[in-house]
Amino acid sequence: MTPHQMLDFDSCYRAVSARDTRFDGRFFTAVTSTGIYCRPICPARTPARQNVRFYRHAASAEAAGFRPCRRCRPELSPGDPGWDVAADLVGRALRLIDDGVADEWGVAGLAGRLHVTERHLHRLFTARLGAGPLAVARTRRLLLAKQLLTETSLPITDVAFAAGFGSVRQFNATMKEAYGFAPGELRAASGPLSRAARSPVQGTPATLTLRLGHREPYDAGTLLAFLAARAVPGVEYATGTLYRRAVPGGIITLTPAAGHVKLSVTLDDTRHLARIVARCRRLLDLDADPGAIAEALRTTALRPLVERRPGLRVPGAFDGFELAVRAVVGQQVSVAGARTLLGRIAARAGSPAKPCDITPADGPDGVSAGPMDGPVDGHADGHTDGLVDGPAYGHGKAGGDVPAADRPHLLFPSAARLAEADLTGLGLTGRRIETLKILAEKAATGEIHLDGGADPAETAARLMAVPGIGPWTTGYIAMRALRDPDAWPAGDLGLRKAMKALGITEDDIERWRPWRAYAATHLWSSP
Repeated sequence: MTPHQMLDFDSCYRAVSARDTRFDGRFFTAVTSTGIYCRPICPARTPARQNVRFYRHAASAEAAGFRPCRRCRPELSPGDPGWDVAADLVGRALRLIDDGVADEWGVAGLAGRLHVTERHLHRLFTARLGAGPLAVARTRRLLLAKQLLTETSLPITDVAFAAGFGSVRQFNATMKEAYGFAPGELRAASGPLSRAARSPVQGTPATLTLRLGHREPYDAGTLLAFLAARAVPGVEYATGTLYRRAVPGGIITLTPAAGHVKLSVTLDDTRHLARIVARCRRLLDLDADPGAIAEALRTTALRPLVERRPGLRVPGAFDGFELAVRAVVGQQVSVAGARTLLGRIAARAGSPAKPCDITPADGPDGVSAGPMDGPVDGHADGHTDGLVDGPAYGHGKAGGDVPAADRPHLLFPSAARLAEADLTGLGLTGRRIETLKILAEKAATGEIHLDGGADPAETAARLMAVPGIGPWTTGYIAMRALRDPDAWPAGDLGLRKAMKALGITEDDIERWRPWRAYAATHLWSSP
């Protein structure tokens, strides 16, 4: 089911009757007799056909007057993978809304970022989702607030701002209008979970733990090993069982758990929370539909690899500009070499995380302490675009508490800071420095956008115009930063070697559309 497909009533009803997990997040079921909307996997009794309505987005169900089910909790639903496949304007707008653009700049700012009028954007949203961008942003805020009220003991005032509301009064009024109850009533009704959460002490950074849902199967180990091999010293730390990094105002830790990923956040300003949640989902590719991807790739020469790792994900990026810098620095040097250079760049041009002395209150469950994984050699292919940050997977050890020397304490430099930084003496070539400077200037001025709202084709063309950036770097950035599932890092030596070993020809590459990014990931992780 893609964003362009209409909801078929019979197919949706069969999915609901079977509690088919493959459809979780693809649509929502509203019941006219109760006024409630649910996920397709809701364990409640299947409603009668005449009482059912299907909606593509939670916002459209809420716009029609339905309230979220307290049993299946729509706020835990994974995102609709169809919007990642389509790089159209609505899909890009949804990603920007998740990133907090509508909260920060309003619908006018959102439309301006997409170079369309507010009226045109509203018309597209209404036609495709049944709700305008303002309603979608409101629903996103409400569902995050509902999750915070249910899973944490964060004070209601802080919940309001963390979810993106401008005031507590607005939060109370919006929740009462949309759901029919006040935030305090929901908090009181979810006592056991709230009591299990840590109560923040006034004046100290808030520590929260949230569940991030995904579809099964999910190969967390391979993805974390990839991130561990490339963790930038001082900025992030990863093993085969966790990922941790410094973020503006605090630190985050991601730990795979049964059926979800646990996000632990320690922040001095919870207003960043919604953006952090969205970026963590993209980093770990949590909205992917592994069933649809495997079904398509299983009919090609990749079948043995898909059977071996059916839940493989494409590693994303927490920050698009940071990923672009990684790709440029990784040209024609090993993974370990690139990691060293990036650590030097972060130390030279990065900024201290504030407060820099905070550490997560809860470490990973059931894992023992272990040192950082050793360097993993990449491949130097000798052509213009290297591939070091791409193909090789590390082998992260089970890790527990982070050694003091490896604790993330730096924020990776922003585009503006890197554009002004002196990068000489770090081991970078003059040409590489020039490429980084031009890239940083274009990103800082908004000439190149490297987030989920960017148009992949347009951004690729702008990247190719930067001296020192070629097809491989562009494809790699599109794959990880722009989340284009069909991106392909052309000319990658590691992919060529893997294809040759498996007897796969260049002609097969076109057969992997629209999932070539996943095909590349399978080939990179092949024995």
